[in-house]
Amino acid sequence: MSGPLKGLKVLDFTTLLPGPYATMCLADMGADVLRVISGSRPDLTAFIPPFLPGTKIAAISAYLGRNKRCMTLNLKDPRAIKIVHQLVAEYDIVVEQFRPGVMGKLGLDYDGLKKINPAVIYCAITGYGQTGPFRDRAGHDINYLARSGMIAYSGTRESGPMLMGIQIADVASGSNHAVMGILAAAIHRSNTGEGQSIDISMTDGAIAFNAMVGASYLVDGKDPHQSEWLLNGGALYDYYQTKDEKHISVGSLEPQFFAAFCNAIDRPDLIPGTVSPPNLSEVKAQVRAIFKTKTRDEWMDIFREVDACVEPVLSLAESLDDPQVKAREMVVDVPIPDGGVVRQIATPIKFSASAPEYKAIGAKAGLHNREVLRELGYQEDEITVFGDTGLFN
Repeated sequence: MSGPLKGLKVLDFTTLLPGPYATMCLADMGADVLRVISGSRPDLTAFIPPFLPGTKIAAISAYLGRNKRCMTLNLKDPRAIKIVHQLVAEYDIVVEQFRPGVMGKLGLDYDGLKKINPAVIYCAITGYGQTGPFRDRAGHDINYLARSGMIAYSGTRESGPMLMGIQIADVASGSNHAVMGILAAAIHRSNTGEGQSIDISMTDGAIAFNAMVGASYLVDGKDPHQSEWLLNGGALYDYYQTKDEKHISVGSLEPQFFAAFCNAIDRPDLIPGTVSPPNLSEVKAQVRAIFKTKTRDEWMDIFREVDACVEPVLSLAESLDDPQVKAREMVVDVPIPDGGVVRQIATPIKFSASAPEYKAIGAKAGLHNREVLRELGYQEDEITVFGDTGLFN
């Protein structure tokens, strides 16, 4: 069974997390993805432990490079630019993650590449976008979230803004919006024959995540604050510590769920009230004290058959071993070149007719140099000369 994107060819000039995650999603869905990276400045993810047993391949690199081929090129070498131009003539999509202007200096920006392939789709992923006063500014996930407005009303008044354990702007904003934009542009091209450029700003995407609060603010002008509204601590909707210092999540917002929750904790007297009562601090303190009387798993024995939107806060180890995760096949075995398999997180999209395939872990840098160049018509002696004269560095 082939993935739904079989036949789509992607040139991937990205590093670190946002771009590689996006192109991994495309590769999982069947696209032919070719990573083009520097041979002298390998991706940082290739050096972050742990490494696969018996190999020098980092687990993160093996994951983000899944289902892709990889070649190394020194893009400051005119011969490399010629090779990229040859590839662009045959490829559908280019994805890059350099600062604005870098690809232009190399002659590899959208305006240059569309002259070679007018139907090319060109996606640039950056922190702040291709325009605006911050376009050239460096940044990381924490910075994009900070500038988005969402962090100011997240966390608690006591603790202030809180760090997240995942990269929200990088993946949810950068990677996922890049995939959406690319697929939308591919549909546009199939209808019109016209390629286009896509400008993905991770900060723009993070700003768009202010979906509910942002819509309200733009009407009433009330700036949201921590622990103030229904979903950020201004209600019983929250996390509660248990006797064993683990936690339970309570999302019992709707009346029927709230009533079921109150009955389960043996507080039916709260049912006539609301999930955000006038004396919220007092009621919340009582609920916290109640949860402290039992362990997390004891509470889940009570809530397991109660339809109240109450779930345990699982560790990553617990989550990946959870029956629901297993039933959804969210952990898969991916082949290692020298035999055996490594467990990896699966793509989360389920198709009825064209399931994703997991063919190979991320390739070593430059593994496919000869293969790709042979496909372009280069002879073995030419490729050897390229290697000897620094083209792959």
